[in-house]
Amino acid sequence: MRILFIGAVEFSACALRELIEMRADVVGVCTLLESIFNADHVDLTPIAEEAGIPVCSTMDINGEEALNWIRRCEPDVIFCFGWSKLVRSPLLELPRLGVVGFHPAALPENRGRHPLIWALVLGLEETASTFFFMDEGADSGDLLSQRKIAIEPEDDARTLYTRVTEVAMGQIREFVPLLESGRYQPQPQEHSKANVWRKRGITDGRIDWRMSAETIHNLVRGLTRPYVGAHFDFGKHSVKVWRTEIGLDIAANLEPGKVLAAEEEGLLVKAGIGAIRLLEYEPRISLTPGDYL
Repeated sequence: MRILFIGAVEFSACALRELIEMRADVVGVCTLLESIFNADHVDLTPIAEEAGIPVCSTMDINGEEALNWIRRCEPDVIFCFGWSKLVRSPLLELPRLGVVGFHPAALPENRGRHPLIWALVLGLEETASTFFFMDEGADSGDLLSQRKIAIEPEDDARTLYTRVTEVAMGQIREFVPLLESGRYQPQPQEHSKANVWRKRGITDGRIDWRMSAETIHNLVRGLTRPYVGAHFDFGKHSVKVWRTEIGLDIAANLEPGKVLAAEEEGLLVKAGIGAIRLLEYEPRISLTPGDYL
């Protein structure tokens, strides 16, 4: 089974290495040399070249130049894992087995953008690793493989990204032989259960001290590395916050944004409900109890 691989993020790199280790017949790789969209961008060129796989670097996977290159590879199936733009016809119709995509959410729920970030920011307790056959819609095609994944209270973007990746690699090892033998069973999605998450903007990452401590904590853990980080403005500084913990019960008659303690382990700040301790942030700013953010 001839596989054409498309991707340009950390997850893409892991999946491509997995296929190479499986000795799958990867006949070509399409990737991006650089990206302004993905904080976890990875150029797959070195991985492909080391394995002797031809590479096409393109900004437009649906463009005629990329399409002609892919046609020459004569793929039976295309794996598109980690590409920020929709794949459209005629590329969707080019391989006989179709185009398999990946979405780290429990489709048909939570289609759309930034699924790991939104799951953490919203405080969800579960997500999933889902492979599906791509169609003209956004994450709406038939399911190929899905595994549910619990989100633990201590999880952040990095730990959840890592665990989803580990689960997904196991799924790849399972479904590649099924695709090759024709023994796979696609499952239509129940579209009535679908919702679509929107693209995250810079204002979605701004900490408002009137939020509850829990909401701020979820925002920080959802946007921490490998993503862009939550932030707040202080003077001329935009301060990135990478790690927090919820503080002890605090008197309700204190105003949000008030610095309650400036400790060695971090700043304790009054939130709309409760208090939040900033454990890791940059740049470090000089504050004393009684100051306001």
